[in-house]
Amino acid sequence: MSQRQVLQVFEQYQKARTQFVQTVAELATRPQNIGTLQNAGVMSLLRPLLLDVVPSIHQTAALALGRLANYDDDLAEAIVKGDILPQLVSSLAEQNRFYKKAAAFVLRAVGKHSPQLAQAIVDCGALDALVICLEDFDPGVKEAAAWALEYIAKHNAELSQAVVDAGAVPLLVLCIQDPEIALKRIAASVLSNISKHSPELAQTVVDAGAIAHLAQMILNPDAILKSQVLSALSQIAKHSVDLAEMAVEAGIFPVVLTCLKDKDEYVKKNTSTLIREIAKHTPDLSQLIVNAGGVAAVIDCIGSCKGNIRLPGIMMLGYVAAHSENLAMAVIISKGVPQLSVCLAEEPEDHIKAAAAWALGQIGKHTPEHARAVAVTNTLPVLLSLYMSTDSSEDLQIKSKKAIKNILQKCTYLPALEPFLYDAPLNILKHVVGQFSKVLPHDSKARQLFVTSGRLKKIQEIKAEPGSLLQQYINSINNCYPEEIVRYYSPGYSDTLLQRVDSYQPLTN
Repeated sequence: MSQRQVLQVFEQYQKARTQFVQTVAELATRPQNIGTLQNAGVMSLLRPLLLDVVPSIHQTAALALGRLANYDDDLAEAIVKGDILPQLVSSLAEQNRFYKKAAAFVLRAVGKHSPQLAQAIVDCGALDALVICLEDFDPGVKEAAAWALEYIAKHNAELSQAVVDAGAVPLLVLCIQDPEIALKRIAASVLSNISKHSPELAQTVVDAGAIAHLAQMILNPDAILKSQVLSALSQIAKHSVDLAEMAVEAGIFPVVLTCLKDKDEYVKKNTSTLIREIAKHTPDLSQLIVNAGGVAAVIDCIGSCKGNIRLPGIMMLGYVAAHSENLAMAVIISKGVPQLSVCLAEEPEDHIKAAAAWALGQIGKHTPEHARAVAVTNTLPVLLSLYMSTDSSEDLQIKSKKAIKNILQKCTYLPALEPFLYDAPLNILKHVVGQFSKVLPHDSKARQLFVTSGRLKKIQEIKAEPGSLLQQYINSINNCYPEEIVRYYSPGYSDTLLQRVDSYQPLTN
């Protein structure tokens, strides 16, 4: 056999290997093929090809493994059990940029499924190799490494701490300064996922100088990057007053308010979330947002969108209003109450209704003026129906009840209270009667209308436990009227009168 014939055997073998990995990689792009590939033992066949002498073969083998692991946690588990990870990690530092990207993709695909699989990646020493890749000259390698780090860090604080301990954060902050948009996006996202778990992790991101660079990108024209930047800032700001103040000191107001008018819904939602996370901490931070025009801007944003995009804005209004009478009045002046009432009536999802109910309760709880501002929007009957409805979730019922109580305990606007005399259960009714007992002694016109409208009669029909708070309120109302008027409207009085008529002996001459 000639030398040429011998070499031809090797060429055929190489072509067969190349065709095999390319075909498997292609088949792995379609979900319907995954089960068949798994049953055919594709993992054990791909593993030795990761060490192939031909670069294109081991790169494509890694790509195929990544696609398989991406679909299914069982396949990802098989990669871990097949002892493939150490192979990938050792070659991350040695191979060319194409292989590095493919290997990082496999690590990302394995780590995304569960904390346990992400921990397996950490245990095999991948973090150090991935962090080295963040310093690579090729932006694609940096991006692939950042993706893998994100899928590790997102699971829990322990895994995020491992990413931090490997030295990733300063390099990620450098990555968000790179010109490539795709790299900026994923670097901001990793910083967001690290920051979300604890104040300590968020502080690590802040200490690396991230806030200033993130704040500069708030107005970047790329919607995805902008969304990730806003998310990272909100994950930092949510933990403490100090961290929220650092975000504010980076000069995000009033610039960030323009993002509430963005066409992209995720940008809107993440902007509202950032403002909410700052507003919730202190009255001073809420006042700063009010002064910047943030309350009016959030209310406009709520009016321009639907569903979950509204949710953080609704909650932000509740947090602002909860702090003080003045801040609650700022929400009222900016026409926040009608918009929240619309959300309460329109939104189909109970958790959004519950947030709107809570926010309205925070506004109405301060003074009679605040309570009236809520009551005149006809919100109280809606809250009552949501509380009474068996279709409402438990959380919606609880928040509706609390909001009703908050508003009723301050409400002296009697027209809003009157329907509750007829529709409310006893546990709500006592608050309504309590408000009447506070107002009627000091308002003669209200006392007269209370009789002529039939409400004094309704009060007499309420069956209260002797000595209860409700009975005390009823007694206070009755004390506003002559005894014979109260007796006249009491149940059974007409029967008493008829009996007296029957027993009455007319005088005869």
